Amino acid sequence: MSTNAVPLANGAMSFDRVCREWRCKYTGDKATSESLEAISKLVDEYLPQIKATSSDATVNRLVCGGCLDFKLMTTVPLDDFGPWEEKGFAPEAEFLEKLKAIEGVSQVETQTITNMVI
Repeated sequence: MSTNAVPLANGAMSFDRVCREWRCKYTGDKATSESLEAISKLVDEYLPQIKATSSDATVNRLVCGGCLDFKLMTTVPLDDFGPWEEKGFAPEAEFLEKLKAIEGVSQVETQTITNMVI
């Protein structure tokens, strides 16, 4: 366990990285979806800002063609999470506003979770 790690489950688990997830539903077939294409362009536009949240940020993109889920997960060290949270997870508000404006996008949501490689 890292010296900065927070214990969970009576010490059976711990975390020292926290993830902010932005997710939505898109429409169409994953191979030809115009809404998914527009989401991809939005991610490309904001990726440099997202990665700048921490020098140790990792960004993962998840796409499910069966349930039409799109998820963008930004994971940062615990020490960097608080300052990012205090800034409203920038550029979250602006990104989500543009995401909601994409035709075919629905159920735009966010979640804060731990994310550890084990």
